[in-house]
Amino acid sequence: MNVDVIVAGAGPTGLMLAGELALAGVRTVVVERLPERGGQSKALGLQPRSAEVLDLRGLLEPLMDRAIQRVPGGHFAGLRLDLDVWDTRHPYMIGIPQTRVEAVLEERLGALGVQVLRGHELTALAQDPGGVTATLRGPAGPVRLRGRYLAGCDGGRSTVRSLLEIDFPGLEGRLSSVVADITLADPDGAVPATWHLPVMTPSKAGRGYLAPIGEGVHRFLFYGPEQQDLPRDTPIGQGEVGRALLNAAGPGVRLTGIRWASRFTDASRQVESYRHGRVLLAGDAAHIHSPMGGQGLNLGLQDAFNLGWKLAAEINGWAPEGLLDTYHAERHPVAARVLANTRAQAVLLVPDEENLALRGIVAELLRLPEGNRHVAGMISGLDIRYDLPGDPHPLLGRRVPDLDLRTPGGPERVGRLLRDGRALLLSAADGAAFAEVARPWSARVGHLAASDTGELGAEAVLVRPDGYVCWAGSAGETASLVIALTRWAGSPPA
Repeated sequence: MNVDVIVAGAGPTGLMLAGELALAGVRTVVVERLPERGGQSKALGLQPRSAEVLDLRGLLEPLMDRAIQRVPGGHFAGLRLDLDVWDTRHPYMIGIPQTRVEAVLEERLGALGVQVLRGHELTALAQDPGGVTATLRGPAGPVRLRGRYLAGCDGGRSTVRSLLEIDFPGLEGRLSSVVADITLADPDGAVPATWHLPVMTPSKAGRGYLAPIGEGVHRFLFYGPEQQDLPRDTPIGQGEVGRALLNAAGPGVRLTGIRWASRFTDASRQVESYRHGRVLLAGDAAHIHSPMGGQGLNLGLQDAFNLGWKLAAEINGWAPEGLLDTYHAERHPVAARVLANTRAQAVLLVPDEENLALRGIVAELLRLPEGNRHVAGMISGLDIRYDLPGDPHPLLGRRVPDLDLRTPGGPERVGRLLRDGRALLLSAADGAAFAEVARPWSARVGHLAASDTGELGAEAVLVRPDGYVCWAGSAGETASLVIALTRWAGSPPA
């Protein structure tokens, strides 16, 4: 089978990336070792920036239909954060099991005609100047795939990373924990509706976090002295989980079953480069960290959203020189920052006198408006600002505000204008000069003149397909607009 891009891994990162590529007309196939989607809902939450990203492609509404709840605010090592201080339509975390996110993303792939080859394990990988050859072990025997590029989205124990012998430097874990999906004797009567809201706090005796995830199942995450003394591969039985549940919730909450369970640590690792020739890494294949703050799934989705349109531009032949390399340049620092903040959160959960004193000071800082805003922006992803070239402007490199607009066709909002995967030039109502400049790029860049754009602080902004502003200026600065259009949308088609 010959395709443009082979995506290894059918988790949220791989499925999101495949959808972005297909939206741009790139022939894509997804390969997955597991024969069917697992029942392990590893991640449970979408951060505000992920909600915005999904909305940019029309995916948020079907996800909200399957969500469990909206959780007001976020947390940093169990310390509550107020997200309302950020200008977003989604100042909350969306409680939704990872498997439901995957289902929505895979339905999108079906509509776009992308094949997902399940039960196909990657066994060999070779690349040359013209492309990548992948050998798979499938149900009917070996399969060879040939692609111009391959994206490794196959998780923290990435086969792609292993086959290419890519180093994965970082820190070993210090705190061992368990995550399990469990059933309870009387979940409605025994567990108060707000019991899950106080996230884990330090205790020498151990702590637990219990949250309903639907269909009578609860997610139970816990740590204690017992978990620190057990090897990583020790089976997790009802005795261990029951003892932790008794310690965390008391005798009124009784365990009846374990759907699945896994041990994890606060280890953090990150590859030094996200690109290795014609192979690119994204999601947990490129970085791992503890689940503190609920950032992992979101980090992978946003990796895919950044990479998708750039790789598609390369495949479709119009990418300006160096565009694909901006994927690493932009996303590597974002993940490095997440690794740093999850390490800091892990320190704040160590129950000794020094760390408890530090935790108290951090709690005081988070109660200050500026302290809360800073950390809430970091955890939610709303404060991401890419270091983009161009004349300085407060919006340059930042997410475009989701404004309500008045257009010749009626009311509109910015969040709906990027669903075709093209860039967008958004200008004030008198936008004839901008439309004329952008006309040669019309196949790759949409243009809309609208009222109520004053909040942008510019007469016009150029927005990349991933929702980040890459130029802002006035009608007298069209020369710099041409430079930005060429930099992010290539040379105009002949």
